[in-house]
Amino acid sequence: MVYVIYAFGGLYIVLCATMLYVFYRGRYFGLFLMGVTYGTSGFLAIALPHWWPLVAGFVLVWLLKLLGLEPGVEPQSESKSEIEPPSRQEKQEPERTRQ
Repeated sequence: MVYVIYAFGGLYIVLCATMLYVFYRGRYFGLFLMGVTYGTSGFLAIALPHWWPLVAGFVLVWLLKLLGLEPGVEPQSESKSEIEPPSRQEKQEPERTRQ
């Protein structure tokens, strides 16, 4: 069981490093908080081989997500009135030459 806790603690530390790198690149403050939370709970789980820091970190990160600190995808600002329907190409009959 201790090895499972170490594995998840290491995974949380990798998540921490990834989120802090994305924070460095994009400056999303929520990712900084979530990364620090994952890192702290991962280090606590490794230092004290118990399962509760992992669960506490997971719950705290979900609370941060529910508060809206996770960067989201913004929808496109196009409205339906701005979108033009595709133009139909009418079949043209070949011109007949007069004789």
